[in-house]
Amino acid sequence: MRINGAEVVRTVEVRRTLADFIREDAGLTGTHLGCEHGVCGACTVLLDGEPVRSCLLFAVQADGHEITTVEALGTPEHLSPLQQAFRDYHALQCGFCTPGFLMSAHALLRDNPQASDEEILEVLAGHLCRCTGYTSIFDAVRAAAGRPPGPPPAEPWPTPTGAGASSAAPDAAGGTAPTTPEPHAG
Repeated sequence: MRINGAEVVRTVEVRRTLADFIREDAGLTGTHLGCEHGVCGACTVLLDGEPVRSCLLFAVQADGHEITTVEALGTPEHLSPLQQAFRDYHALQCGFCTPGFLMSAHALLRDNPQASDEEILEVLAGHLCRCTGYTSIFDAVRAAAGRPPGPPPAEPWPTPTGAGASSAAPDAAGGTAPTTPEPHAG
C-alpha cells in the first residue's frame, strides 16, 4: 500500500488492523486508537481519499490502496490551514481525538471548501471528544471554511449514522452526554 505517498511493503498477519499497521509497522503514530470499535473516530484516516475508521479495517484490505494519515496534512513548522485553525481556535483540547477530526474535516473541506454549518456539524457528530465540547472544534472548521466563528445552528446537532457511528451527539453547548457505545456489528 502507499501511505502518504510512500510505498510501504510489509508481511503482516491477516488479522492485523490497519490502525496497528499504520502505527506499529509504518511508524506513523499520529493516528490514534480510541474505542477500537469504530465509534469514536480517533483512528480516522483516508483510504483512497475517503474517511474510514482504521480500527475496523484489516491492513490486508488496504493492499493496493492509498492511505493518507494526519502526518500528510502539515508539519509542526508548516501547519495546514485546517491545523492552524485548530490551533488558533483552541480546538486541540487534550489532542487525542484531534487527528480523526482533522482527517474527516480535511476530506469535507477538500470536497466542499465552503461547507455549510450543517455539513460541518454532520462530520463532527461522527466523532467523540471526551474533553469539554465541540464548540471550539466547530469554530476551527468553520474558520478553515472561510467563515468567522459563530454559534452552531439552532437545530439539534445531527445524530451520527452509518457504520461506526455513535449515538452521542453534542448538546447545544457543544458538550456530549456520556453514552454506551453501540455493539460492534462485525
